[in-house]
Amino acid sequence: MAHIDFGGTTEEVITSEEFTLQQARELLEKETVAVLGYGVQGPGQALNMRDNGIAVIVGQREGSASWDKAVADGFVPGKTLFPIAEAAKKATVIQYLLSDAGQVAMWPTIKACLNEGDALYFSHGFGIVYRDQTGIVPPENVDVILAAPKGSGTTVRTNFLDGSGINSSFAVHQDYTGRAKARTIALGIAIGSGYLFPTTFEKEVHSDLTGERGVLMGCLAGVMEAQYTVLRKNGHSPSEAFNETVEELTQSLIRLVAQNGMDWMYANCSTTAQRGALDWAPRFRDAVAPVFDQLYTSVVSGEETRRTLECNSAPDYRERLDAELKVIHDSEMWRAGAAVRALRPENRRK
Repeated sequence: MAHIDFGGTTEEVITSEEFTLQQARELLEKETVAVLGYGVQGPGQALNMRDNGIAVIVGQREGSASWDKAVADGFVPGKTLFPIAEAAKKATVIQYLLSDAGQVAMWPTIKACLNEGDALYFSHGFGIVYRDQTGIVPPENVDVILAAPKGSGTTVRTNFLDGSGINSSFAVHQDYTGRAKARTIALGIAIGSGYLFPTTFEKEVHSDLTGERGVLMGCLAGVMEAQYTVLRKNGHSPSEAFNETVEELTQSLIRLVAQNGMDWMYANCSTTAQRGALDWAPRFRDAVAPVFDQLYTSVVSGEETRRTLECNSAPDYRERLDAELKVIHDSEMWRAGAAVRALRPENRRK
């Protein structure tokens, strides 16, 4: 492991140079990896492993759109694509990448498919940490491991294809074979991680649920809507409000942050922008800090899990989700966004 200084705190991380793809291949050469679920994380991880020379099969419900997507991606029914239970029975590593609600529903079936010495792999600590709600309690004679990419399944694949890789955390919940950690790291490299950092199942799910509901998605969507609404209320056009709220952030400033950090982004903006940002950032921080405290408490208590399982297990889940997403899609802000994106030079040339 490499020892890296993260702002005064030293952490151990594993890079793809330290633990090479060839090492991963050798460690996994006798394994059959079944990716169960071909929705969000499944495609990226399965395709990356396949391209990296790992023996990978996919388990998915027959007749579903995800089954058809797996076929379109080159997985062959009866050879590398099977119904979920059949794929699980064939595997020595089961990558349990169904939705959280789907994992709960399928667990009795999957548990029966586990053999002594198998590895049960997660990319989220949800099912294991909140086992009092999910009922997911693995048998004692298997490894229980986690590799969690810090990005969407789409990004897992696109970063792999452009050679950049994606950061992932890893953890071992149960080491039956004595090689659970090595298995985890090998799988983390095989799915396309640029570097891996250690965590626990508990820390992963607490940070992940907080991040999704906070800065990464919920908070981001909320503050964008708030600023856009203020600008529109004060007479700014939809184009101006959207460009100042979203387009400049996503097409310019966030890229500077990604390159060298927030201070570097500040340094590459006007002195007027710098002064205003430095003055207002603490006010925004102090305003939302109580909300983040409430959010983290809700995550750790299991309240967020209960709501997730309740909503996502409902028979009309998909219809209700589509209706909620349609409200966002049809809002003026995101209709303005569609118009602005269409005006980007690369889209005008299409």
